[in-house]
Amino acid sequence: MRRRSAFECMFVPQSVAVIGATDREASVGRTLVKNLLNGLFHGEVYAINPKREEVLGLHCYKDIASVPEKVDLAVIATPAPTVPAVVGECVDAGARSAVVISAGFKERGAEGARLEQQIQEQLRRGKLRLIGPNCLGIMSPLAGLNATFAHELARPGNVAFLSQSGALETAILDWSLLEKVGFSAIVSTGSMLDAGWGDLIDYFGEDSETHSILIYMESVGDARSFLSAAREVALRKPIIVIKAGRTEAASRAATSHTGALTGSDEVFDAALRRCGVLRVQSISDLFYMAETLARQPRPRGPRLMILTNAGGPGVLATDALIANGGELTQLSDATVRELSAFLSPHWSHGNPVDILGNAGPDEYARALEIAIRDPNSDGLLVILAPQGMTDPLRVAERLKPYARGFGKPLLASWMGGKLVAGGVAVLNEAGIPTFSYPDTAARAFDYMWRYSYNLRGLYETPSLAEEVYAGRTSRADVEAILNAVQNSGRTLLTEVESKQVLACYGIPTVDTRIARSEDEAVGHARAIEFPVVVKVFSETITHKTEIGGVKLNLENDEAVRRAYREIESVVRKRFGAGEFEGVTVQPMVRLQGYELIVGSSVDPQFGPVMLFGTGGQLVEVYKDRALALPPLNATLAQRLMEQARIFEALKGVRGRAAVNLEELERVLVRFSQLIVEQLWIKEIDINPLLASPERILALDARVVIHQPETAPEKLARPAIRPYPTQYVWPWTTRDGTPVTIRPIRPEDEPLMVKFHATLSEESVYLRYFHMEKLSTRVAHDRLIQKCFVDYDREMALVVDYQDPGTGEHEIRAVGRLTKIPGTVEAEVAVLVSDRFQKQGLGRELVRRLLEVGRTEKIAQIVANILHENEGMRALARHFKFHTRDTGDASMVIAVLDL
Repeated sequence: MRRRSAFECMFVPQSVAVIGATDREASVGRTLVKNLLNGLFHGEVYAINPKREEVLGLHCYKDIASVPEKVDLAVIATPAPTVPAVVGECVDAGARSAVVISAGFKERGAEGARLEQQIQEQLRRGKLRLIGPNCLGIMSPLAGLNATFAHELARPGNVAFLSQSGALETAILDWSLLEKVGFSAIVSTGSMLDAGWGDLIDYFGEDSETHSILIYMESVGDARSFLSAAREVALRKPIIVIKAGRTEAASRAATSHTGALTGSDEVFDAALRRCGVLRVQSISDLFYMAETLARQPRPRGPRLMILTNAGGPGVLATDALIANGGELTQLSDATVRELSAFLSPHWSHGNPVDILGNAGPDEYARALEIAIRDPNSDGLLVILAPQGMTDPLRVAERLKPYARGFGKPLLASWMGGKLVAGGVAVLNEAGIPTFSYPDTAARAFDYMWRYSYNLRGLYETPSLAEEVYAGRTSRADVEAILNAVQNSGRTLLTEVESKQVLACYGIPTVDTRIARSEDEAVGHARAIEFPVVVKVFSETITHKTEIGGVKLNLENDEAVRRAYREIESVVRKRFGAGEFEGVTVQPMVRLQGYELIVGSSVDPQFGPVMLFGTGGQLVEVYKDRALALPPLNATLAQRLMEQARIFEALKGVRGRAAVNLEELERVLVRFSQLIVEQLWIKEIDINPLLASPERILALDARVVIHQPETAPEKLARPAIRPYPTQYVWPWTTRDGTPVTIRPIRPEDEPLMVKFHATLSEESVYLRYFHMEKLSTRVAHDRLIQKCFVDYDREMALVVDYQDPGTGEHEIRAVGRLTKIPGTVEAEVAVLVSDRFQKQGLGRELVRRLLEVGRTEKIAQIVANILHENEGMRALARHFKFHTRDTGDASMVIAVLDL
């Protein structure tokens, strides 16, 4: 029998115990029991209170251990000081899940935080999962479960609403009952002491009754868990977030409310882009977008066609569209001709397509059919403002056939309240999202496009990465530089040291040299080949940072001045006259190119964050910057550049050639690898980074490291797990062929297509338990998910052979270790190309995966094996798996405790 997960026991329980049950009027304990006895929940309800014999007709047990069965869900509503002991009793009694309603924890200060620590100590003794404390509770309308102290159960539906604010949840519940909006679940998360966003997203991502997940968030909590789960689920169903704390004042208010810190709002936006989550700005948009994304396909681009019978609403929609990043479709010539053939000569002849106030149902339908087929359009908004000759109901009826089948979203705005209510009902029934105001509809399209754009960036196959993964960088050299700086008692690297760090990661820097004598200084000046002379200074005279060139380290100021005069003479002879101020030699030749900034600092919630934008001396004035979470691949590097306003100029503008964008992408990828590998770096800036058609060059760099006394475990880790280079091994097959066993990466998709083409029908059947066509196995939407894995959730190892003659790579086998969410268990599977079976590849992959499992602290590994798969059964015997009875003669489950 399948074992139900702790979260399934929580949201679809067969038994619930209320600890703190009472019949005292207006108490939380009484309300909880009453809500569970609502006639809709068909499981067992147990009242727990040692001071009561009976509560609302239920026999009262003194503690949860006295209940005659193991309880699926314990709802705890006792005073805060008693909660740790109560949780311990639940663990000992074998309860699967718990919700702590009680308040008085970390939001109350140090004493409350101590109580939370005690609860965590109890949880570590068992497998109990817990929501709260300090929460409203949970509802599962489809199961009839109201484990909250709200008085009414929500209507059943397919939206899971997760909220960090109980008061907001109550308000939305009241609104939903009025508007007849339904939910698959409503969860008040409280302090998220145990179960966090990642756990809940994982559960509702797999829940067949949930079609979209809506979140009101005040703090992120475990950022890596949240991003990991969101990235996994977002492609299957929409995750829509509204987050408090956009402004500094709101952030302070959220902190005092939840007892948790909120991070930078810009960083939060970057994090959501990275995991495919849509962020909205209002509660109404939260529900609008859940409905819209569920009913219509996502747009492929930002271009919207607007069809209207009134100019004003069309202009309002246009303003909203452009303000939020969308674009108006440029009508094709064919569309203009076809519309002109039957519309009044006075129609707008542009977008918005104003078909005028006398347009009837036939004109609307015909214009819509032409507009939605325009190849330049990514979506269509139809606006109707009731006028003398307008029939809102008949127009809506004529639009019904266009609701689906065109691969583009169709939205509507029927203005007029009661006058258009019949038409609105028809459109909604047909699956066309309908809005009361056109600017709201345009904003919804922009949200759809942004959501689509983020998902596409998440799962686009990046160009083949350079061998940055395989040791091209001098990671150990950088660590040696940083150690030397720490040992000297400094946290700020010199410019020479900073540029050495960049050079170790393949980032080109301007030539910078240290001179320890006058002759050496002059010699360096003569050797400079880059056609610019830059600031030259002595630390004894000025503390300004030089931008490359020659750095003087002489004994006295007079020696420095003599050296400068000699350098000035060299400069004038080589590069012409220039301005000289004091002892600083200023640039003699203006750099040709754009000054950019690339940098990184540590966010308290998301760890290292990467910055890209317009650089130079006015960087704080222009404030043109974009943020991203590292590590990056080529696709993500391009997306980061696209977020900055200067990107349009980098592509070439007003006769200026485009900069070398491919090289700039490579620099950003290398820089991202630097910041995820070198966690001792606290801040790093390259400003300016010169970008021109000929070169990408770091002119100046600044690196700050953490204080030496910082404990290594306190260093901020990346929110997105970087490529795990520790799991790259050289190996030799039985026939003497050298191969590399390494984790899979997104760039491997083309190699995986070729790999699947080498598999026999038998191998496919034994691996997937059914026949699956090659075209299905290599479809992009499926395969990129297999290649773009989250290394915290799944470790997929490939056997990679590189032909020494051609340099081409070939994947010969794949093994996967997939964690089971909410547990310390993982499932293992191996697939070897038929041509390379009997070479020990399968055995070696399983051995390596078991090694990974131990390192990743997996407690148990499971293999689901078809009975006729003798090869995998032999591997299970070799590694001493034991078998578990499944009740199915065709299936064997092999289990290994690590």
